[in-house]
Amino acid sequence: MFNISKETLERLRKEYPSGCRVELTKMNDPYRTDLVPGCRGTVKFVDDAGSIHVRWDIGSSLAVVYGEDACKKLDSVTVICYGESKVWDSRADAIKFYLEGMTACEGAERNRYTNVYLDLIEGLDICRDKSED
Repeated sequence: MFNISKETLERLRKEYPSGCRVELTKMNDPYRTDLVPGCRGTVKFVDDAGSIHVRWDIGSSLAVVYGEDACKKLDSVTVICYGESKVWDSRADAIKFYLEGMTACEGAERNRYTNVYLDLIEGLDICRDKSED
């Protein structure tokens, strides 16, 4: 097992809070052939050894072991539009989608897309169409 300093553990917990989205970049487990680089999931917690426990989208709940495996945090964002919530793993993809929607629509629909787009540009973690505000 790896010794981990309190500072490193605090940094990991701050960088990978519960609920954030990650992408696997390295898994050093020959028995888990289903978890390959590119798999994505949601962080549950970081334990006292620095392992990042993840609920993987493929259904697994295997931890990313500190010092052995690796993952990167995604620039994810939650968008609430038309009363439905969607998590985008890429803010840039969400910005592109809502910008295209703004230019292709008019009236109330354009207003919804514009509100979401402005929230995305502002860097908010949860972006809304403001239709029910």
